[in-house]
Amino acid sequence: MRADRLLSLLLRLQSRRQMTARQLAAELEVSVRTVYRDLEALSAAGVPVVASGGPGGGCRLMEGWRSPLLGISAEEATALLAVASGSGPLERIALGDALAQARLKLLAALPAAGREQANTTASRFHIDTQAWFKPPEPVPHLAVLVDAVRQDRRLRLTLASRTGVTRAVDPLGLVAKAGVWYLVVRSDRGIRTHRASRITAAELLPESFARPADFDLSAHWAAWTAEFEASLDQLAVTVRLSAAGLAALPQVLGDTGPAPRATPDPEAPDWHRLVLRFDDREAACRRLLGFGPDAEVLEPADVRQELAETARRTAARYRDPTDPVP
Repeated sequence: MRADRLLSLLLRLQSRRQMTARQLAAELEVSVRTVYRDLEALSAAGVPVVASGGPGGGCRLMEGWRSPLLGISAEEATALLAVASGSGPLERIALGDALAQARLKLLAALPAAGREQANTTASRFHIDTQAWFKPPEPVPHLAVLVDAVRQDRRLRLTLASRTGVTRAVDPLGLVAKAGVWYLVVRSDRGIRTHRASRITAAELLPESFARPADFDLSAHWAAWTAEFEASLDQLAVTVRLSAAGLAALPQVLGDTGPAPRATPDPEAPDWHRLVLRFDDREAACRRLLGFGPDAEVLEPADVRQELAETARRTAARYRDPTDPVP
């Protein structure tokens, strides 16, 4: 739309001292002729645009003129600009352009003296929302989910499962956590949260829905994540760790919370006993193998047995063919 383009042109001129018509054309993705027509439109609307030719020439606003688009301090602008640097999730839902426009408005709202300082300070902070070692998770139907959430439109979803369940839901919100999108919905089963990548089909329905007046997405997400995390790590495993194993605990299991309490083992000097928690037996064995010989599972018996069997198979894999078979 031309109105959007005119505003974008004005913001660029206001946030920078001077730009050539070619620079403006490149950033706005239009022709130089269109830029000159837009400059004439701004001038006709009362914006004091000055254009000069030749070396060092360009387009600028009359010295001292500012459009009062926003009233905001340099500190507030710095904070918002820093937050806006982590635009990954917004770019995936087509709000990246809006974010860039918002940055321009923030800069344009500041006086020339504070503008450069705020931009420079904000550039020293960057927020990376993506998890380590993982590319962004593909969400084939993300655009449909976004439209439904923004328009309060009902959805017909098919979820990845053995039965391929399909149901109509009210989409209440989208949440991006560590590079993963989640859709919060309301249906006849109550309010549920679905991992968006596991939605195999999404159809935007013609009817709209009334959003619950008392629903708060942030509060719901905080409660849901707390409940989800509490449901994990239900398998308690008593282990005996050497001093080296105890020191390697954060490296092997991750330093994500308070360390489990360790007590001296009465049956093994210089070793310690502690209780570790895992999702299930398989997860326990995979993680505990990382300690090598510096850990011994005491209970439960099935975890001890499976870990021992896994260790035997691992040793057999690395046995020298010339060694005698025990």
